[in-house]
Amino acid sequence: MDFYVLAAASTDAQTAWELLRQGGPMVWVLLVVSAFGITAFLERLLYYHRAQINASEFMAGVRTVLKNDNVVEAVAICDATPGPVARMAKLGILNREQSHDRLRELLDDNSKAEVPRLEKRLNMLGTIAQIAPLLGLLGTVLGFIQIFQGVWREGNWVLANVLAGGIWQGLICMALGLAIAIPSTIAFNYLVGRKDDIALDIEKSNAELLNILAFELALSKIDSGSKVNQESETVNGQSSIEQ
Repeated sequence: MDFYVLAAASTDAQTAWELLRQGGPMVWVLLVVSAFGITAFLERLLYYHRAQINASEFMAGVRTVLKNDNVVEAVAICDATPGPVARMAKLGILNREQSHDRLRELLDDNSKAEVPRLEKRLNMLGTIAQIAPLLGLLGTVLGFIQIFQGVWREGNWVLANVLAGGIWQGLICMALGLAIAIPSTIAFNYLVGRKDDIALDIEKSNAELLNILAFELALSKIDSGSKVNQESETVNGQSSIEQ
């Protein structure tokens, strides 16, 4: 039974190899293009998986630490967290002494610098999705050129295998081009969605960080200052009564 399964698998692999060989030179071009597409997809997938974090939980932790006036621990949390959201948070914390408008401008400029990092190699995957059918169509045209060359050389006595070879080449190239283009388009749209999600997280986190640094911390400092004043007034009052 195992021998039969291995023999059947070997036959299928040989059949697939023979089909690719009959596809002509454009088959190898399409295979190289597909290898680039797979590499780009896997690289972006791993990058987005590492870059995308739970921004709400991260900002909640940063807010708690900053309200305790522990800036060093907040920067350490940002350093230990991968991704652009953490980098933007660290930038805002280190420049917390800037004015509100200046800090917002700084975060906006650095957010725009993060976009090219997120879009890296996406254009290549989108281009592959567009040109793969065209390359397959080119292989089809080359196959039909082979057919008409055979007809022109042989005239009425053209052999059937000459016609079949050109038709095989055209169909295989077109099928392979579509087989590359369809998953490439799906992968491209999926990665664009992941990129947009991360960009939205950056935008929301920047707005939340500005709110924390400009308003919440200022209010907490005012509250703590008022409490200190009340305590000092209470102590002074008690001392005056004792006197």
